[in-house]
Amino acid sequence: MDSRRKRQRRTSKRCVSEEVSSVAWEFIDMTEQEEDLIDRMYRLVGDRWDLIAGRIPGRKPEEIERFWIMRHGEGFAAKRHGRYS
Repeated sequence: MDSRRKRQRRTSKRCVSEEVSSVAWEFIDMTEQEEDLIDRMYRLVGDRWDLIAGRIPGRKPEEIERFWIMRHGEGFAAKRHGRYS
């Protein structure tokens, strides 16, 4: 097997990802302090979720990112305001 095919095989193994429907997401409850910290950190460092999650004990970067998307994403605006069934 030549080196190009080996590299392609390694790359394809790492690129396996699962698609998750955002409709299936449950809203993540954060305390007021956590929300405030996330907002301030986002303004400071942008979407570096791992850095933000490091400042909030017990939270994962994926959780913080999902919270941010659901809080600030246009697709979830209707659900946040109770207009979505």
